[in-house]
Amino acid sequence: MFHLDPKTTVQEHMNAGTGGQQGEIKLSKKALEVASRPVEKSVSPAVITGVFQLLETLMLAALGFAIYRYYVEVPNDALYIPVIFGASLAANMVFNMARTHSMWIYRTRFQQSARILAAWSLVFVLITTVAFFLKISDQVSRVWMVSWYVLGAIALVIFRMGLQNLVHAWTRSGRLVRRTVIVGGGKDAEELIRAIQKNANNDIELVGLFDDRADKRSPDTIASCPKLGNVDQLIEFARKTPIDLVIVSMPLSAEDRVLYMLKRLWVLPIDIRLSAHMSKLRLTKSAYSYVGGVAMLDMADRPISDWNLVFKWVFDKTVATLALILLSPLMVITAIAIKIESKGPVLFKQKRHGFNNELIEIYKFRSMYVDHNDANASKLVSRNDPRVTRVGRFIRKASIDELPQLFNVLKGELSIVGPRPHALQAKAANKLYHEAVGGYFARHRVKPGITGLAQIAGWRGETDTLDKIEQRVNHDLHYIENWTPLLDIYIVFMTPFSLFSKRENAF
Repeated sequence: MFHLDPKTTVQEHMNAGTGGQQGEIKLSKKALEVASRPVEKSVSPAVITGVFQLLETLMLAALGFAIYRYYVEVPNDALYIPVIFGASLAANMVFNMARTHSMWIYRTRFQQSARILAAWSLVFVLITTVAFFLKISDQVSRVWMVSWYVLGAIALVIFRMGLQNLVHAWTRSGRLVRRTVIVGGGKDAEELIRAIQKNANNDIELVGLFDDRADKRSPDTIASCPKLGNVDQLIEFARKTPIDLVIVSMPLSAEDRVLYMLKRLWVLPIDIRLSAHMSKLRLTKSAYSYVGGVAMLDMADRPISDWNLVFKWVFDKTVATLALILLSPLMVITAIAIKIESKGPVLFKQKRHGFNNELIEIYKFRSMYVDHNDANASKLVSRNDPRVTRVGRFIRKASIDELPQLFNVLKGELSIVGPRPHALQAKAANKLYHEAVGGYFARHRVKPGITGLAQIAGWRGETDTLDKIEQRVNHDLHYIENWTPLLDIYIVFMTPFSLFSKRENAF
C-alpha cells in the first residue's frame, strides 16, 4: 500500500505545486458530456456480502427451529437450540471456506449451487460426527436431521438463485459496477483495456482515459475507450461525477513518473491501482489484487469505506440525535439570547467545501451583527473583533455557535468527527488556504466534521499564520490516514475537555 506521510506531503506539495490546487480547470466537451450522465448510487460489495451471509445464516437457523417445533414431540431446548445455532454458524464458516460468498460466485448459477450443496452436506457430516463422539446421537431425531438437511438444501438453492438475479439486476443498473478510469496511454493502455473488457465479469465500467501526453502516442480513442483529458482534468472530472477506481497504466520501472502521478491523484477519495500486466516482476499471488483477471498493485484505498462507512453513518446519526435531544435547552436559550441582543436571524448560513470538494451550506448560530456578517470569511475574526456581539463572543469561545451543524450531520453533509470545513475565502497570511498549503484538498477525501483531531490538539480558532493552517491540515491528514472507530469515539470524548483547556485561539 502506498502511503504519504501527511507532514511530508504538505511540504512536498508546497514545493512542487502539485495535487489539488483549486485553479480553474476546464474539461473537454467529451468529458463534460460523460460527467453529466446520470449515475446510480453504488452499493458496497463487502457490505452486501456481509448482509447476505447474515440472512442466509438466520434462514437456516429459523428453518431448523421451525422443523424442530413442528415435528419433535418431546421438546429438548437445551439440546436442539445449541445444535441449531451451532450448526448454522458452522455452515456460515464452511460456506466461507468454500468461497461461496463473493460477488463473482453470486453471478454464477451451477457453480454456486454445487459449492453450496457440497458445503451444506459437509456441515451435516460434521454434525453427525460430533454427535457420535459426544454420545448424543440417540437423543437427536433422525427425521428432524434429514428434514433440515433436505429442506435446507432446497432453501439454499432458491436463496442463491434469488441472489444471482438480484446481483445481475444491480449490475445492470450500475449499483454494483465500479466506475473506472485509466491513467496512461499507448500500446500498454490498449492491452490493459482489452484485458479488463475480457475478464471483468461486467462489474467494471470503463468511463474514459486520461493521459498527459498530447502526441501520436496518445490517440483520442484507445480500444473503444475515449480519451477525456489530462491528469489535472481527471481531478476536476472526479469531482463532477462519481469515480470508484483509477488504474495507472505505467511500467514499474518508471518509478519517478508513477510517484509523481500518485502525488497528484492522492487528493481524490478513490481507490488507486497500478496495473502489473506489463511488469516482468512476479510476486506471490497474495501480493496482488485483481480487476477481473488483471493483476494490480494497491497504491491507495479510499478512506473509510465498506463496513467502516456503515459504522460512521450509524455513529453520526446516533450521536447527532442524542446531542440534539440533550442540548436542545441550551440551543433554545442561545437562540433567545441572540434575538434579544441584536436584530436579525438566529442562524447564519455559509457555503463551505464538503466531501470531494462538493459545496454545502452549513448552519451556525449568528455571532456577528447582521450588517457586519462576512459570508465568505474574507476577514478572519480576531480578538476583541467589533463585528462580534457580546453573546457571539461567548458562544464562539465555547463553540456553542457550531451546534446547529448537528442538523447538517442528520442531512448527511457533515460527520460528527472529521476535518473542519473552512469558509471558501478564508486566508492565512493573506493567502487562501489552498494556496497556502499544497495538498490542502486531500482533507476532503472524507466528510468534514463538527469536531476533529486538530481541534482537540489545540488548533482551533484563528488561523492567521501559515504555521497554524499547516498544523491543522497535518492533523486532518493524519486523522484520515489513521482513522478507526475508536479514534472517533476518543475525539468526541475529548472535545468537551479541549473546549475549556485550549481556548487561547478561540474568539
